[in-house]
Amino acid sequence: MSEIVLDASAILAFLFDERGGENLTAEIFATAVVSTVNLAEVQTKLVKMGRNPEDAWADALSLGILAEPYTSEHAKTTGNLLTTTEPYGLSLGVRSCLALAIVLNAPVYTTEQAWKDLKVGVPIHVIR
Repeated sequence: MSEIVLDASAILAFLFDERGGENLTAEIFATAVVSTVNLAEVQTKLVKMGRNPEDAWADALSLGILAEPYTSEHAKTTGNLLTTTEPYGLSLGVRSCLALAIVLNAPVYTTEQAWKDLKVGVPIHVIR
């Protein structure tokens, strides 16, 4: 089975048992990867909610998702996405997630409805 890229929003939906999180199955997690940029977003959200930074990091890693280091290729792809995604107001973190999916030629899972009309060359699955 090929890799699947998870956005921070999808991971957080699963961790917090939010709507859409139930769509992330064991099969998805078995091949899931996350950009280290998006892993930092998960930890940041948990810290903002009051968790100790070390506990938040452990929670971010608890699902066993493979963390993909953010490389210069990802950075270039992220920058290249600006023109395509600017009308949607997507953040650097979002573009980083999409860049990983593009580099890996893998589908990406998110909770963000704004992504549903994006055409970036990889399948985008909005889970809620």
